[in-house]
Amino acid sequence: MYKKALTSLTVLFFMMGFITCLNDILVPYLKAIFNLNYAQAALVQFCFFAAYGLTSIPFSKLIERVGYQTGMVIGFALAALGCLLFYPAVVMHTYVLFLGALFVLASGIVLLQVAANPFVAVIGPQATASSRLTMVQAFNSFGTFVAPFFGAYFILSTLAHSTNAAGVVYPYLMIALVLVIIAVVLSRINLTGLDSAQKDESTWREVVSEKGLMLGMVGIFSYVGAEVAIGSFLVNYIVSLTQMPETQAASLVALYWAGAMVGRFIGIFTLKAFAPAKVLSVHAALSIALIIVSMNSSGMLAVYSMVLVGLCNSIMFPTIFTLGIKNLKAGQEKKGSGLLATAILGGAVVPMFTGLLADSLGLHHAFILPVVCYAYIAWLGFKNLTKAGNISSVS
Repeated sequence: MYKKALTSLTVLFFMMGFITCLNDILVPYLKAIFNLNYAQAALVQFCFFAAYGLTSIPFSKLIERVGYQTGMVIGFALAALGCLLFYPAVVMHTYVLFLGALFVLASGIVLLQVAANPFVAVIGPQATASSRLTMVQAFNSFGTFVAPFFGAYFILSTLAHSTNAAGVVYPYLMIALVLVIIAVVLSRINLTGLDSAQKDESTWREVVSEKGLMLGMVGIFSYVGAEVAIGSFLVNYIVSLTQMPETQAASLVALYWAGAMVGRFIGIFTLKAFAPAKVLSVHAALSIALIIVSMNSSGMLAVYSMVLVGLCNSIMFPTIFTLGIKNLKAGQEKKGSGLLATAILGGAVVPMFTGLLADSLGLHHAFILPVVCYAYIAWLGFKNLTKAGNISSVS
């Protein structure tokens, strides 16, 4: 049962990563189609990740009522609906409708996140929770690696002869079909023995009072915000530095996400060998160094140093997540997951302000904001490292 559950979840995490990363292709595509500035283009990520802030807690309450499996099925169906809404957005050629479709699509992803992350954490030993979540997140990263190639071929390649964003219709209709199929298959798998172990009698106020969870929320906000800000503007950043075509730049964006994928597979082992908080601090410090190098250089050195940040991002989400829920009582994971998922709102806020900085200071130096985010994550890892409970978790 345990292996069947993890196998099912790897497919789920792949699709979540694929859909989320496809936004990195939508940003430059819609920017060109609708003649947007950087801040306006960042509304793609703002509407997508704003769904986390608005729906995470309501969805965590839904998961408490219907369980993990049913929640994931509903999540896939809702995401499929969002994909289908791209069609009327293209027909009416209205940017606002694209943003609305993205919000619905994102709401489905939120429900999947709220259900899947704590499910992975609680179906095995707590000591290996970070490693286990990193493993399924590695397949999430595989989805983010594939998405830029998919988007470059099916979406960006149509820019030369597309005037009404028609390039997104068939790709998102295909994704909708896949999501519906997954929802049907998942609904027929028997995971009832692993669904919700203990009833949670605690209140939301009790969960919020856990300091480690609150620090973890800021950590998730910072990590997602920094990662999405870099991914969102990386195509434009590369083009501005090298003058290469957007489709070729998209392949380098794929390397950014491939770094996260490779790092997560490596992280399965490093998080068992070293204190997770130590691994987190080191990765955050390296991210800061690489961004500073990129901001103070040009050409391919600036490109590759920024792309390498993806490798550093690899273990951050699962490590921050498991550190955040570590001290919660049994049964509180759903509430904790809902709050941590709310913090993914950082993917809406940080790219928006990065876009504003890019419009005023230039894109090359707008990445100072992700540097601030990674500085907090480095501090968070160091703070957790000093706790005896975290040090004792090293296996």
